[in-house]
Amino acid sequence: MSDRFHTVVCKVENKAGVLARVAGLFARRGFNIESLAVAPTDDDAFSRITFVVDVESAPLEQVVKQLDKLINVVDIRQLDPTTAIQREFMMITVDVAPDDRQPVFDLAEEYVAEVLDTGANDMMISLSDTPARVDEFEERLRPFGISQIQRTGTVGMAKLQP
Repeated sequence: MSDRFHTVVCKVENKAGVLARVAGLFARRGFNIESLAVAPTDDDAFSRITFVVDVESAPLEQVVKQLDKLINVVDIRQLDPTTAIQREFMMITVDVAPDDRQPVFDLAEEYVAEVLDTGANDMMISLSDTPARVDEFEERLRPFGISQIQRTGTVGMAKLQP
């Protein structure tokens, strides 16, 4: 991920409307969200929102200050790309006849992707990796013909301390 994009992780109260208020803040301020992922935490009272923010649309400090003003936001962390592990998940269906599948199987093996299903003339594959590797895998499958694709937003956590 380039220096243009930064990952911000918020722990928020798990209440109705919190995500809408947080996303509304970004929209009102003209901040561009490149990626958004929301999931529960180990405590049912809280959820974790991970944003990948385009810092060309607004300074990162301004994004954090605005988030900090929201009452339901409990904690805000910026992930340093050099000390964080980030992943994205993709499911993709490519158009490929049974006799032409070996190159797709080879790509899946190269990327440590999983073939989830095969149909008469298509294959469904999943991959969990860095956003850059997911982009690369998608581009390499494009010549086969992509009929469906679903990608999650980026999620990340700071690396563990040795």
